[in-house]
Amino acid sequence: MRASVKLAGAMLLTACAAGAQTPAEADWRYRIAVGDTLIALTETFLQPGHSWRELQKLNHVADPLRLPPGGQLRMPVAWLKREASVAQTLFVQGQVMLSRPQQEEQRLQIGAELRSGDRLRSAAQSSASLRFADGSRLLIPPLSDLTLEQLLVYGRSAIPSVQLRLHQGGADSQVQPTQGRVPHYEIRTPSINLGVRGTEFRAQVDGALARLQVLSGTVAADGQAVPAGMGLLADGQGRPRGAALLAAPDLAGLPGLIERLPLRFAWPSQGAAGGWRAQVFARGDFTRLLLDQRGSAAQASWADDLPDGDYTLRLRAIDALGLEGQAADHAFRLKARPEPPFIQGPAPAARLYGEAAELSWTLNTQARAYRLQIARDPGFGELVLEQAALADSRHRAALPPGVYHWRLASLAADQGPWSEAQRFELRPMPPSPAAAEPDLSGDGLQLRWRAEAGVARYELQWAGDAAFSQGLQSFASEQPALSLPRPGPGRYYLRMRCLDADGQAGPWGQVQLIEVPYPRWLWLLPLGLLLAL
Repeated sequence: MRASVKLAGAMLLTACAAGAQTPAEADWRYRIAVGDTLIALTETFLQPGHSWRELQKLNHVADPLRLPPGGQLRMPVAWLKREASVAQTLFVQGQVMLSRPQQEEQRLQIGAELRSGDRLRSAAQSSASLRFADGSRLLIPPLSDLTLEQLLVYGRSAIPSVQLRLHQGGADSQVQPTQGRVPHYEIRTPSINLGVRGTEFRAQVDGALARLQVLSGTVAADGQAVPAGMGLLADGQGRPRGAALLAAPDLAGLPGLIERLPLRFAWPSQGAAGGWRAQVFARGDFTRLLLDQRGSAAQASWADDLPDGDYTLRLRAIDALGLEGQAADHAFRLKARPEPPFIQGPAPAARLYGEAAELSWTLNTQARAYRLQIARDPGFGELVLEQAALADSRHRAALPPGVYHWRLASLAADQGPWSEAQRFELRPMPPSPAAAEPDLSGDGLQLRWRAEAGVARYELQWAGDAAFSQGLQSFASEQPALSLPRPGPGRYYLRMRCLDADGQAGPWGQVQLIEVPYPRWLWLLPLGLLLAL
């Protein structure tokens, strides 16, 4: 059994008698036009069995053939002709299923006409928008279940009548004003019934709980009027609870251009907010709901593949009762394609040596070419190189020594967003060392060479062959000199290179040959042997 809505104080206003009437109990007020007669109006608007004399008596008309233009006639809705009406499907996103009695369930299509008894169920990230005969609109968000119980028009389409039953999920309604008419738009839930005649409101059902948020006008909720800016929570058992809707969030800091996927937003938290509802619509068209998310954190992200284009983010804070507050809208443009390639080399903040930087990246299968920029500053205000259409996945950029920043963009029909800028430093290669001067005096081998600027240490290699594959030995020195034990007699090969403070090695110098002679007494040994004989 439904609970009556009784909220204390100024939170809810008592509904006027007309606002609480159902269409069958109310009167429609017709504005008289030039040439109208009671007989003609009866034939046009009233059901068979009702005569013009009943209208004459109800309205105290003296002359049924002479009606004052601009005046009003009361016509009970119960007397009016009734015709079946339809709703037009304006938009479908994702999977929304249509169920009809004695028919197989089918996917709802844009342009489909819906009639009384049709039931709609929306899957996750799926939605639909409907338009009724008078232009009123209904947005069905994801994970909703709703039946169009009755779609009628009274009196030759003069009064549309819409009755909906919300089983689960949500229903966002924009109802055309009906000044001088009766309430004609109703939503029934397990906990409460809602009736309006020109307003914008949201209704949600979660099991036995029903929520209402009024954005404009007034909604009659089981005999009580809920004004704009208010909401209520009903469970069908006790007295519904009401509260003022939370203020719209501040979205001033959100970017107007989004160049990366997945789509992400973050916004300032709000003290009374226990959660958030974020929705993405096509720009300027709030019938086209594309993405929807509820969460507790002041952020939203979607992994869905949203095409590049212009969109509107609609955001609402959710209070402790689960009521969604006033909405804030933020227009943005998504331009994330063609996506920039992945940078392969050099690594971020790399130190390169030589007269050129070797840059490489992956190939985007959706791109025809790539645009390359190299600048001295991270803002790319001081460009030193730009290539407008590189077809390959690498480029050798000849540059003077210095610190640089570089980035890439893919080109297809147009240019996509820039990649994240990478920094590198180009340094001159450490010099090739001068030839070492060997000194074999005494018991050691002394090597000396000219000192080179910017060199932190020297590396020497000693081997028995010119390919440095036999008996290889390595030595290091921070000074332009090295003392080694005197090697045995023979022929040796020596090479040297310079290293800077970061350990970067320059090229090997020229290979030098050192011949260590045999001792002189060895030359006399054969003569001594002959004399002994």
